[in-house]
Amino acid sequence: MQNIINGLPIAAVILLLAVGFAFLVKGADFFVEGSSSIAKKLKVPPIIIGLTIVAMGTSLPETAVSVTASLVQNNELAVSNVVGSNIFNLMFVIGVCSILTSIMVQKATVVRDIPLSLGCALFLLVLGVSGLGDKAGMTLGHADGVIFLIVFAGYIFTMVRSAMKARAAGQKVEIEGVEECDNMKELSYGKSILFLIVGAAAIAFGGDLTVDTASRIAIELGMSQTLVGLTIVSIGTSLPELVTSVVAARKNEVDMAVGNAVGSNIFNILMVLGISSAISPVALIRENIIDIVLLMVFSVMVWIFAGTRKKIERKEGIIMVVVYLVYCAYIIAR
Repeated sequence: MQNIINGLPIAAVILLLAVGFAFLVKGADFFVEGSSSIAKKLKVPPIIIGLTIVAMGTSLPETAVSVTASLVQNNELAVSNVVGSNIFNLMFVIGVCSILTSIMVQKATVVRDIPLSLGCALFLLVLGVSGLGDKAGMTLGHADGVIFLIVFAGYIFTMVRSAMKARAAGQKVEIEGVEECDNMKELSYGKSILFLIVGAAAIAFGGDLTVDTASRIAIELGMSQTLVGLTIVSIGTSLPELVTSVVAARKNEVDMAVGNAVGSNIFNILMVLGISSAISPVALIRENIIDIVLLMVFSVMVWIFAGTRKKIERKEGIIMVVVYLVYCAYIIAR
């Protein structure tokens, strides 16, 4: 596919990039709907479906792009896509939502989720720089990927156990995807399997198309793969979160906006980079280290905003969006 894309005019390549994003988003929707329907037929509790299948489904676009980039040795794109998506979710998505309406922040988000997200970024920095799991500095090797996936499995297990205890005690469990699973229609086994196959194929095709077109755009415009990953690709793979959050904000239904964005960031680091580096070692460059440190700084900023009055107000949202735009100007200029 790369040879075909290299022979196309840049306008056609940009159009194909948008097509790649569309395949990623719709493929993720089909995959989640099919797998969730099968899980419901097997009597899996909705809360577990929400915490696993639905939650992981929101990170499928980032997973497809990063894994594809890793397989074709386009390592800069694999890391920058995840870090860029996390920064976009944290600063722009939450910032835009809080400009539209003040966002209430749950106690669990301040006490558990944001510190855990910050810890994941620090963990990524330590493993990437030290080569702790692979004895190779500035590289996320196979062993590092396995470590990420083990931590991810522990995180999912802890979340499921905590949610099941809360529900057994009669407490309201507010976790992304749970209500969606309660209301999700059941499909027949045949239709569910078809949705799974079509979704997986669309994700694979969309990931391949996105990586190839992004690489061509980088070459054509003289941009680095890191810059393309931090801007075009990361924003494109995060568009579903942005659209969903903005629609929710307009309906004043953004109570979980911060928790959902932070949870997505945890999935991106532990699951997406875990799978990518377990398949093929991912090399880090100096710019990646700087961006991971900035991600940690931005996480602390959101933590402070969220923890002061248990809500993020309009003026804080404006600050977050402005900081993100300044960050974009910085990465373009460097």
